[in-house]
Amino acid sequence: MNRRPRLYFSLRSPYSWLAIRRLRQVVPDLSSAIDLYPYWDPDDRTTAALKRRGGEFHYVQMSRAKHLYMLMDTKRLAQKQGLTMAWPIDIDPWWELPHLALLHARRAKREWAYYDAITEARWGRGDDICTPDVVAHAAVVAGLDPDEAVSASSNPSLQSEAVDSLYQAYLDDIFGIPYIKWGRHRFWGFDRIQPFLDLWRPDSQGAQP
Repeated sequence: MNRRPRLYFSLRSPYSWLAIRRLRQVVPDLSSAIDLYPYWDPDDRTTAALKRRGGEFHYVQMSRAKHLYMLMDTKRLAQKQGLTMAWPIDIDPWWELPHLALLHARRAKREWAYYDAITEARWGRGDDICTPDVVAHAAVVAGLDPDEAVSASSNPSLQSEAVDSLYQAYLDDIFGIPYIKWGRHRFWGFDRIQPFLDLWRPDSQGAQP
């Protein structure tokens, strides 16, 4: 199978955070080996642009009961890996802000530096990553211009790239994250990362501790 796997992930999702951490442990050349597509709840502007392309957003917001379960489950998973995890409180979040800043960081070849800084803010400190101050601080840590990172959400070229990412998710029928599509194979959720690795790279490290 010659196609590269496509990984859909979100800065919002703790399962994405844990999945990418696992993948980077096993696949140091992750960006070169897998196509990475950010995936987030689009605002009205991005939703309208997505609809003009003929796409839609498949994800359905979770119930309070599911949210509370996810809180307990991800904390348990994080503790098992020796991680201290903070749970942020999202108040009227605007997910374009941190995700388009990520696309900006990718263009500047500082994707992982920004990713590490913004996920540390969210899952390490419980910061609201949908605020300009937090994104600006992550950009500085990553060696990026903070004003350019914060204004990425109003950059027409990056807006178009954002719609491209969500449109590809629509074509791939993505309804939740993390999600890996490799040819006919599909893997949804953190607990499917190792089965993906077993199939894709059978010589990779064994099961997660």
